[in-house]
Amino acid sequence: MRILQITDLHLGLEGEDTNGVDVRANFDKILKEVPEHQPDHIVISGDLCFSDGDPNIYSWIKEKLDHLTIPYDLISGNHDNPSMIAKTFAYNGRLKEGELYYTNVIEGELIIFLDTTTGVVSKKQLNWLKDQLAQHQKELIIFMHHPPLIGGVPFMDTKHYLKNMDEVQVILTAHPYNLTIFTGHYHVEKTIRYKNLEVNITPSCFFQIDQQSSEFKVDHYRVGFRKIELENKMLRHSVCYI
Repeated sequence: MRILQITDLHLGLEGEDTNGVDVRANFDKILKEVPEHQPDHIVISGDLCFSDGDPNIYSWIKEKLDHLTIPYDLISGNHDNPSMIAKTFAYNGRLKEGELYYTNVIEGELIIFLDTTTGVVSKKQLNWLKDQLAQHQKELIIFMHHPPLIGGVPFMDTKHYLKNMDEVQVILTAHPYNLTIFTGHYHVEKTIRYKNLEVNITPSCFFQIDQQSSEFKVDHYRVGFRKIELENKMLRHSVCYI
């Protein structure tokens, strides 16, 4: 199984000023790289839109992804609208009372997708997650937008963290097997290990944040994606910058 994770696109409407960064061109550049890696699947892990969810932006993304003819999944970030995503991508069966969380089987592997649009994992979603983990007693892969651990990035850790992180950790760490979690949101490349959790933060398609500063500060504008490979029960992954 080979998955390419792309995150934090922050795409604006055509002609919209996205802080001087041509995010549409960035996304196009990454999509041009995709065929070289021969993925089985693509995951877009949130913040598809620059500021607020917009059906025109989602339709533009759908057209681009469909052109690749590679299966894909999407989750919502704090700059998205889950209901709009579900409508555009025909995910209505995955939408639960305005939240977009679900499982999918990719190349024989069950993958869990969570919704942290509001900055929390809702009570209903936590109960669903607990049930999923109980049903699947094995090592699992999870995609979510917000990291469920403090990332050591002062600006994000103090101002834009997952608000009910402790509740989420209680459920995740109770699972008797390792959980490998892939996120975005922080605009950095980082891996954090805690108990049975390995949390991998993938860099943005917009810009990367300074990991030392307690105030907002751009570190650099190189963009990238993550390549995730599972073969013979061996999981490996790496970030590819362009």
